[in-house]
Amino acid sequence: MMQLKKGLILLFLEALLIQSGCAPEASKTEVTKLAETTTSWNGDVLPAYPEGQPKVTVLKFVIPPKTRLPNHLHTVINSGYIIKGELTVVDINEEELHLKEGDVIVELVNKIHYGINNGNIPVELVVFYAGTTDLPITVLEDSSTKGH
Repeated sequence: MMQLKKGLILLFLEALLIQSGCAPEASKTEVTKLAETTTSWNGDVLPAYPEGQPKVTVLKFVIPPKTRLPNHLHTVINSGYIIKGELTVVDINEEELHLKEGDVIVELVNKIHYGINNGNIPVELVVFYAGTTDLPITVLEDSSTKGH
């Protein structure tokens, strides 16, 4: 199903280029696949998309140097792109992922983790969340989420 959607999107883009007089072979448009996976960064299989009205959220974070984000979890599938800086993500099992400018992360779903900027410059990160109108995208850890 996903391949079909990707194929339709590419056909649509090609049709737009042709319609505008820019044939695909003459176009300077470049497409680079940054990520394609069925698992999050630590190998956990991504869950099925939830039922309900789809909602896409896109956030840009600027994380100051020497800043640790609070423990949290995401209830929906999400992926981030590091624009600037370096970020370390640590899960509840102390597994770490080190990210630098240009890296992509497919985040953990329903698993406590945190990010930390150990560097000397701010981290700029754009995150895309694929959820529903009924679900929060992030939940801070408290006594009800400990152990997840």
